[in-house]
Amino acid sequence: MILESIVTTLNSDRSLNVSPMGPSVSQDLKTFVLRPFDTSTTFANLKRDRAGVMHVTDDVLLFARAAIGDDVFTVPGACSCDHSSVQDAQKIDGKVLTGACRYYEFEVDYIDQTGPRMTLNCRTLKSGRLRDFWGFNRAKHAVIEAAILATRLDFLPSQEIAALMKRLQTIVDKTAGEQETQAMMLLAKFIQSHAREQ
Repeated sequence: MILESIVTTLNSDRSLNVSPMGPSVSQDLKTFVLRPFDTSTTFANLKRDRAGVMHVTDDVLLFARAAIGDDVFTVPGACSCDHSSVQDAQKIDGKVLTGACRYYEFEVDYIDQTGPRMTLNCRTLKSGRLRDFWGFNRAKHAVIEAAILATRLDFLPSQEIAALMKRLQTIVDKTAGEQETQAMMLLAKFIQSHAREQ
């Protein structure tokens, strides 16, 4: 099963990298597989340090900001995470986003670099529950799909992206709360800006 998550890793200067990822997970979440692109910062960090933290959260604004490469910690109130809600991981050299619902500190056991997307077999060293998972409504699901689109702008046709965004926007318009509305606006602006540059 693919689980939409947020993965934190440390850059070479030990600053924090926050990235949305969809690992293939086991039922007990003791092991999982990450498939980052070989050109991604997340892959470079995991290849070097062989450790990170996977987070499960219902904060779709965090997903949106991470998908477009925003520094999620520079704008106060931009998501449930700010400087005060990051703590040191216990089993690895890494950071836990305490605004998440659950987290999984992990190490990379094996890396297969034979394709354009790397395959990293990971093993959970420590997990924790931080708060209840509030849940997803249709708008949250739509924002997650839009965030995934925002990470694929370089290889999906612009007409296909525009059509999908229009359909997702309709769902957000019908069912969103403030967080989902803000997240969708951020993603739409980013996607439109990218389209103008093409």
